[in-house]
Parts: sequence; structure tokens; C-alpha cells
Amino acid sequence: MTFSRGLSLGLSWLWLALFSILPLSIVLAIALARPADTVPPFSFGFDPGNLAAAASDPLYRAALWLSLRTAAITTVGCLLIGYPMALAIALMPERCRATLLLAMMLPFWTGFLMRINAWIGMLRDDGWINGALVLLGFAPARLLYTGAALWIGMIYTYLPFMVLPVYARLAKLDPLLLEAAADLGASPLRAFLRVTLPLSVPGIAAGVALVFIPATGEFVIPDLLGGPGARLIGRVLWEEFFNNRDWPMAASLAMLLLASMVLLPLAAWRILVRRGFAV
Repeated sequence: MTFSRGLSLGLSWLWLALFSILPLSIVLAIALARPADTVPPFSFGFDPGNLAAAASDPLYRAALWLSLRTAAITTVGCLLIGYPMALAIALMPERCRATLLLAMMLPFWTGFLMRINAWIGMLRDDGWINGALVLLGFAPARLLYTGAALWIGMIYTYLPFMVLPVYARLAKLDPLLLEAAADLGASPLRAFLRVTLPLSVPGIAAGVALVFIPATGEFVIPDLLGGPGARLIGRVLWEEFFNNRDWPMAASLAMLLLASMVLLPLAAWRILVRRGFAV
């Protein structure tokens, strides 16, 4: 091994240790600590009781399950909406793609809270959506602080994280493959299912990861749109850390969330490998 290669590898491992391994070790050490009336409110030790409580307590398990379910619905919604968007942009002439991507990303350059407040204004009882329902002859519906409002806000926020990696993959596909499929008698639907969709699986996998992982720990959107019933794991972790000042339990919940984020993608990847969609 040359000196320059060893130096680059050493710097890479040092960077990884400083910004990944060291913070994770600190969180694990706090999770194994004991609560105390001190500043900070814990004393270092070895107490796995918090980790056991985080994994077994019905309140925390319900919060984790609700977070995983909400993240799964968000991911599926982003995929169903984002894949056609990415495919449409990829099929456009190259001179139009940059403009379409800019049009998709432009709303997300504004403030995050401003966009969420705009959805609050549209979803409230006297908002635009209920106003449109009344004009169409329907009864107004309760939208704000419901599961539907939560999913709308989540899908709206994370949609670009699905569109961009799928588009990046679809834009690289050789159009001659579709022409060859058509010459062999494949219908457009069959060509999509047998050629375009399988080749876009890496982009889909990247989009799913970029949406599902941060959506699981989302705190702001459930708090603003979901109402009191939207007790996702991020919200419970916030309450343990800031309201209850139980840092060991908050760190234990963070470790539980991290374990879920590691195990679930590994399980999904093994399923994809067994079905031949990945190697």
C-alpha cells in the first residue's frame, strides 16, 4: 500500500469515526446511563433497563409501529406519484428536462414551515379544500389534524427525494431497448413492465431509502398536521428529552429507531436479492 493511499484511507476512517462512530457511541453510552438530578440529567454506568423498556413498553412500541406505518404509506404514496413524474420528465426532450426539474424543485426552495402553514390553511375547516367541496355540493369534511392531513404533508414534503433518484436512473436508459422490445412485438405496457421497470429498480431503491428513513423519525409534520393522536417515535423522543428530561430513555429510543432503520432495509434487500431484483 502506497503512502498516499494509506493517508487517504486513514483520513476517511478518521472522518467516519468523528462524525458517525463517535456520536453513535455517545448516544449508546447515554442509553446505558442512569437518570439523575444533575446537569446533564444522567450518570454514566451500565444499565440496560432503558433499552429493554424502549423495546418492550407498549407506548413506545405503538409509537414505533405508527412511525413505521406512516413512513411506509409516505413511501408508497411518493412512489406512486413520483415514478410517473420522473418517467414523464425522462421521456421529454433534453432541452425541457431542466425546466421541468426546476419547476418541481422551486416550491421546495421556500421555507419549510411556510409550506406546512400553507397546508394548514388549505386543510382547516374553512380552508380552500372545504370551500371547493361546498361549491361542488359536498358537505365539508374534517381534514386538519387527521391521518389524511399527516399523509398529505409527508408525501408533499418527501416527494422530490423519490423523483430525483428515479429520474436519474430513467434518464440513463437506452431508448433503443424499448425500440427493440417493440420490434419483437411487445406492447408499450409489456415493454414497460419487462424493460423499463426492472432497469429502474436501483433508482426506486434509492428513492425508497431517501424517503422511508427520514420519514420514520419525522417530528415537525406530525406535530403540526397530525394532531394529538399522531404520537410518532420522533415526537415521543422529543417529549422524553425536553419535557421529561429523561435523556437515557430518549437515547434508548434513538437506538431502537436506528436498529429498525438498519434491520428493515437489510431484510428488504434480502427479499429483493432472492427475487432477482438485486445482486
